[in-house]
Amino acid sequence: MKRLLTTGSIWGLGLLLLAPLAGPLSAAPPASPATAKAALLKAVAFYHGKASAHGGYVYRYSADFSLREAEGIPGPDTIWIQPPGTPAVGLAFLDAYETTGDPACLKAAVDAARALSRTQLSSGGWYYSGGFSSADRQKWLYRRDAQGKLNAGQTGPTGEAGWHLWKVGKHKGDNQTTLDDDVTQSAIRLLVRADKATGFKDEEIHEAAQFALETLLKVQYPAGGWSTNHETYPEAPPSASRYPLKQASFPESWSRTWTKDFTGCYVTNDNLHATAMDALILASQVYKEPKYLEAAKRAGDFLLLAQLPQPQPAWAQQYDENMQPVWSRAFECPAVSGRESQSMMWALLRLAAVTGDKKYLQPIPPAVVYLRKSILPSGKLARFYELETNKPLYFKRGPGGKGHELTYEDDRTASNYGWLWEPELDLIQAAWQRINQGTPVPGFVQSKAPAKLPTDAEVADIVAALDSQGAWTEKEGDRGIMRDANGKKTTPPGGVIYSETFVKNVQTLCAWLGKQR
Repeated sequence: MKRLLTTGSIWGLGLLLLAPLAGPLSAAPPASPATAKAALLKAVAFYHGKASAHGGYVYRYSADFSLREAEGIPGPDTIWIQPPGTPAVGLAFLDAYETTGDPACLKAAVDAARALSRTQLSSGGWYYSGGFSSADRQKWLYRRDAQGKLNAGQTGPTGEAGWHLWKVGKHKGDNQTTLDDDVTQSAIRLLVRADKATGFKDEEIHEAAQFALETLLKVQYPAGGWSTNHETYPEAPPSASRYPLKQASFPESWSRTWTKDFTGCYVTNDNLHATAMDALILASQVYKEPKYLEAAKRAGDFLLLAQLPQPQPAWAQQYDENMQPVWSRAFECPAVSGRESQSMMWALLRLAAVTGDKKYLQPIPPAVVYLRKSILPSGKLARFYELETNKPLYFKRGPGGKGHELTYEDDRTASNYGWLWEPELDLIQAAWQRINQGTPVPGFVQSKAPAKLPTDAEVADIVAALDSQGAWTEKEGDRGIMRDANGKKTTPPGGVIYSETFVKNVQTLCAWLGKQR
């Protein structure tokens, strides 16, 4: 499954840079709280009424809704779980409800949450997409039917938990839960927040949230990390005898070519670990259950173990059971990762802010010093740094454009991957200082806290860009192009409507309205 490249690790921790995405800024008339609220409610009503399928959403639509696109071309009864799909849209609806109190916003969020409960797998979580067609309902081991009733007599496969079972599994095509790209974690966050918003009275949403959280606890390793996928419901957590607690270390040697052997059981790639912690912290705040915070603390303890030694005191994308960096995909080698290391530091900062335990702050100063020294002449951080030598690593296409080859050169990199990332070290260091001094960081531990409040001008432009039907439609450049039912690029006459744009603009309006109060 191709992974969506989101923004940096700040996105993965909910510290969103709330910049509007609906085209170039214009000289729009100033917005008032009344006009901003009206635009917000109009946008929610439109998206819920027009873009929804079975309560769920995909990535983009043609303006007339004749075309739908995600990672591939979804059928009319397919929803997307991976952000910015159904959970991201549903969470934006909840932001709108909490900002305005309008019941229509809550209704839209509840519909999205139920779309998730009805595509939850027997393995406890979610795949990248969910289907409501008769073929999908027969193929996938969903826990509920399309109307929300638990499937009687269908419990799905159960068994031992652990990555060693993944290679021999038999249910990758019908029961695969993935934590990749914030899929299951974002679904959990929507269900938990929707559960709270409905006063814990919606039995379907509440049960689905509890089942998913219990699964997340059971697939957590003794060291506190997680794997990317599992396909059976875990009867018990992985055993400490098979997965002992070890401090991270460098391998004596590693292959410079892809091993085609997915031996890494502990994964931080694409903010997997950070978003799992985020879901657990949210659950602990909503349900007041100590077990969720304890699991988040175990996840923090994992990051203490997973920090590599000097001269590279940062983190890798993937580790084996001996806590050594290993290969993942053909363009993800054993290395220190600039992107994931920043994500890990944000996760530790959040945990320290929630628990007050300063041990989670200790890994950050040496990591910041190391990463500052690793900034490239371009001002960016490399995604990969070679173990011990600290040389930036990249991948280019192999002979004939096939496969991938490791290289130190960045001039012919394979496309569609984030090889370079913006440093967030100043923000990280500032947050560390405040938390270390015991100074409150307003909104820091909430999943929707912005890195900066939107300006009046940004809000005015968002309000002005909303069309008469309530859509933010994009027509300029690549943003006006999508694929048709045959996968061919086309330019819809009315433009393209993006879930990503809807989510960010709703968040911006909500943050601004909150500031006005």
